[in-house]
Amino acid sequence: MNESQPLERMSQLPLAGIRVMDMTVVWAGTFTTMMLADMGAEVIRVENNMFAPYGTRGIMVRPSDSLLETRGMATAGYPDRKAGGRPFNRAAMFNVHARNKLSMTVDYMQPKGLDVLKRLVAISDVFVENNAYGTVDKLGLGYQDLSQVKPDIIMISMPGFGCSGPHASRIALGRHLECIAGHTLLRGYPDADPTWTTEVYHCDAAAGAMGAFAVMAALLYRQRTGKGQFIDLAQIETVIPQLGEAIMDYTMNGRVQGPMGNRHPTAAPCGLYPCKGENRWIAITVFTDEEWQGLCRAMGNPSWTNEGKFSDGLNRVNNQDELDGHIAEWTRQHVDYELMRLLQGYRVPAGPVMDERDCYSDPHIRDRSFFEEVTHVDCGTHLYPGVLWKMSGTPGSIRLPPCRLGEHNEYVYKELLGISDLEYAELEHEGHIGMDYHPSITVHGRANVE
Repeated sequence: MNESQPLERMSQLPLAGIRVMDMTVVWAGTFTTMMLADMGAEVIRVENNMFAPYGTRGIMVRPSDSLLETRGMATAGYPDRKAGGRPFNRAAMFNVHARNKLSMTVDYMQPKGLDVLKRLVAISDVFVENNAYGTVDKLGLGYQDLSQVKPDIIMISMPGFGCSGPHASRIALGRHLECIAGHTLLRGYPDADPTWTTEVYHCDAAAGAMGAFAVMAALLYRQRTGKGQFIDLAQIETVIPQLGEAIMDYTMNGRVQGPMGNRHPTAAPCGLYPCKGENRWIAITVFTDEEWQGLCRAMGNPSWTNEGKFSDGLNRVNNQDELDGHIAEWTRQHVDYELMRLLQGYRVPAGPVMDERDCYSDPHIRDRSFFEEVTHVDCGTHLYPGVLWKMSGTPGSIRLPPCRLGEHNEYVYKELLGISDLEYAELEHEGHIGMDYHPSITVHGRANVE
């Protein structure tokens, strides 16, 4: 294993001693295994270097020079906007969730590779996958297959619509699931076509967090009973309850909510207002008359605030277009952070609309040491978002940088599985083991090998 791993710290973490096999793609499943790894589980990413890693380490394309290249989130997804020699190790979307994990490669489409995989199942506790429904069953890696190898294995599958029901076989990503759940329409603007609504992939994060919770619940159950189990997690079902007001408004009142933009049914003013500088904004939300009076005092009590159309909450809601115009004229004269402090001094809820640069430099986040400096062989040294919680007895950290493809092959094959040097060399010759993708991989396809 990587010698930089502080084993003494890892042994103190909540999930120390738990081994997780990770066959996840894109974000939801990888987010689940990231949290399990952060809590101390030994998470082993099982990767097939004979297939293009669509949706995981980037999107494989074949440029005119016939060299394999990965374009993850376009060039902006790479450090310094450069793909580099091994772009699949540099894709930002992958590296943001690949910390504290190990990577091994095996061609599980071949009988010998499948056997290797099942040998690893036999010494593991959890198997996580979020491929399209039925994918792992076709590979011989369904729950019935794995439980024959390891009777107390815990397996979680996380397809978009779950493993049962009329839509189970439908393939979807987070952007599709948000549309079906109704989130996309709710986040739009009343005067804009819904297709203008940007993507946020909230469903992936919601499913990822719930997946980690479900795995830990299953581990606790196994600790009490000695029995493993299969977890069927439908990603879409994790996001619908988070649209609480809209769902309850329909179930209780029969009302279907439409897009409100940045507004609120009962708060006014409520919105984003322009400030000094390029693309700088402040969010202001007023619910009560006391907050409204505080806003008026902050603005210097201009004469228009005394008009009857703004005299109470209902009038302010009904005349919010005009109200927004007045407020925007005032906010344009101020710097966002200075305005935040002024308004909060008058007990008015307000805060700047922060971009990534603001987030990294925010004094509160910096004081809590949320971002951690990590050095990666192929990416250099950068600040990464850290562990998502702080536990007093078992503090977590980024113990290992994002795993490179096949970086831990020797540890997995030789130390965990006890494979001899000779067999290791044979597997390497056959293409199972490597730190690069096979040079003849076609776009989104499999290596063309004899």
